[in-house]
Amino acid sequence: MKLLRKRAQQTSESVWLAMVLACSGGLMDAYSFLGRDKVFANAQTGNLLLLGINISEGAWQNVPHYLCPVLCFALGCAIAHQIRLHEGHGIHWRQTVVIVEAILLAAVSFMPSSINLVANSLTSLACGMQVQAFRKLHGRPFATTMCIGNLRSGTAALVNYTHEGKRRDLRSAFLYYLIILTFVLGAILGNTLLGAFSLHAIAASCVFLLVAFVLMFEDREHRKEIKEEEKIEEEAEEAIEELRELEAEQASTADATSATTANTGEKN
Repeated sequence: MKLLRKRAQQTSESVWLAMVLACSGGLMDAYSFLGRDKVFANAQTGNLLLLGINISEGAWQNVPHYLCPVLCFALGCAIAHQIRLHEGHGIHWRQTVVIVEAILLAAVSFMPSSINLVANSLTSLACGMQVQAFRKLHGRPFATTMCIGNLRSGTAALVNYTHEGKRRDLRSAFLYYLIILTFVLGAILGNTLLGAFSLHAIAASCVFLLVAFVLMFEDREHRKEIKEEEKIEEEAEEAIEELRELEAEQASTADATSATTANTGEKN
């Protein structure tokens, strides 16, 4: 399909990686809400809403269940940003993020229901890291762990297409709705796996994250290709510029020669 053929500038912005991460995001939300005391791993707006409701009802014993995941989500964003700021010369910083996520979720898969608060907090920590690390799809802002921003952007792009008829807007709408659909499929998968594997179901997200880790190795190779192409283009531009300067110099010499010849003829 033509809408999927355009290559992203980095693999971290590619459609396939976005779909893998969105599927994992939907799975995490379904897992935490259905399997871990009705708490959202990604949708912190929902957690804040439930936090406010419980406070208004005086159910203070439930406050930590919703407050801790929110705080851990914010902490995850901060950790991912710190990883980016301190990136070394080894693997890409986003690969470090997904490996840390996978380790956290693997630990969650072995936690009993008696410590759901810890499990939900660690899951939200992983989600916060993912949100911070993956924020673009083909240069467009998007999210792999929530849908409201994608729904708004996709709908706006679709309306723009109906007004202006630009395929770029249709492509944007398609990509945003595709990621939303993948998120929903992840939620369906999460619910199905919960029925089959109970609290160990979150381990499926670890598999998705490992796939994402492998996909991002292409990023480094692609960036090398881009640099080589840019170098060739720069050399070509320099050669063209030198040729133009040479032509200008030759034209100037020819004009000077013509002028000298004309002056000589007038004197004679």
